[in-house]
Amino acid sequence: MSTIVVACKNGIAAIAADTLSTTGNVKIAAKYDKSPDKIFRTENAFVGFVGSAATQIAFENALRTNAKKVKLDTRENIFETLRFLHPILKEKYFLNPKEDEEDPFESSHLEAVIVSPGGIFGAYALRDIVEYQRFWAVGSGGDFAVGAMFAVYDQLDSAEEIAKIGVMAGCEFDRNSGTPITVYTTKLTNA
Repeated sequence: MSTIVVACKNGIAAIAADTLSTTGNVKIAAKYDKSPDKIFRTENAFVGFVGSAATQIAFENALRTNAKKVKLDTRENIFETLRFLHPILKEKYFLNPKEDEEDPFESSHLEAVIVSPGGIFGAYALRDIVEYQRFWAVGSGGDFAVGAMFAVYDQLDSAEEIAKIGVMAGCEFDRNSGTPITVYTTKLTNA
């Protein structure tokens, strides 16, 4: 899977990710992958996807081709964007919306973190959107990343440095995460 993190501090938000891909038992390091970056840029936001590469490319394409309707600046706008994209993903990208028969809603099979001038967010399969205050991480290395960011958050002033430390912890301890890492920042409008 991956390690992708978001952090915010002192009016800046950061998103960072590892660059290792896996398929079955095969690792594909960044030096072999022409597109190792797991972070996708929209007009005013960064989105980091974990999970299936097919899901990632479908979401990236849907976000790109529907850019005028994509708003990733608030919890409500992210929810509305995902609600708008869900039928498109089903019809044009052949998304299978079933995950668990007992789920109350169809699944988008999405697990992502988002950084925009409006804040840092997590977006999940049943269109659950969480707005975070300090930091968060997703992916198989996410637990390591959250622990590392918790340990340094009060000591560091830079969201970028906090995010880098989170991803580096994921790369150190998770077998499905690897360096080099990518990191992007944006200024928060409501800081």
